[in-house]
Amino acid sequence: MLASKGFSRSRSSGFSLIEIMVVLVIIGLLAAIVAPNVIGVLGDSRAKKARADFANIENALKMYKLDNFIYPTTEQGLFALVAPPDVDPAPKNWRKDGYLSQMPKDPWGNPYEYESPAENGRGYDIFSLGADGQVGGEEEAMDLSIWDGADDLN
Repeated sequence: MLASKGFSRSRSSGFSLIEIMVVLVIIGLLAAIVAPNVIGVLGDSRAKKARADFANIENALKMYKLDNFIYPTTEQGLFALVAPPDVDPAPKNWRKDGYLSQMPKDPWGNPYEYESPAENGRGYDIFSLGADGQVGGEEEAMDLSIWDGADDLN
């Protein structure tokens, strides 16, 4: 009826500042709850990827040893699984197609480290220096070795 007497109501469409602030607070709370869980899962998945790479590299090393009677030396490195090494001792029966099509990188984009014979008394060691690329560290920066936990299994 008011409209018939020449009065009109103008209704503003949109959100008020308070409504927008409430939504932002809710989004912030959800992010604070979800983010730590997602970050923890990412760290676990990186360690699992490294362990899967260790298993593949270990299988290639075993095949190399079956063919050549020794593991590649530290100087030859893991690249001896991809291309014939040019450092002595020369492999006797290196496979024409190699043992790996390419050398994987660790989950942080760095090359895996290799040592043979290893300091731990084993024939070799394969390890990653973690996110920081430095020896030692904690959490994401922690070094990972193929032998981590192996002593727990014996």
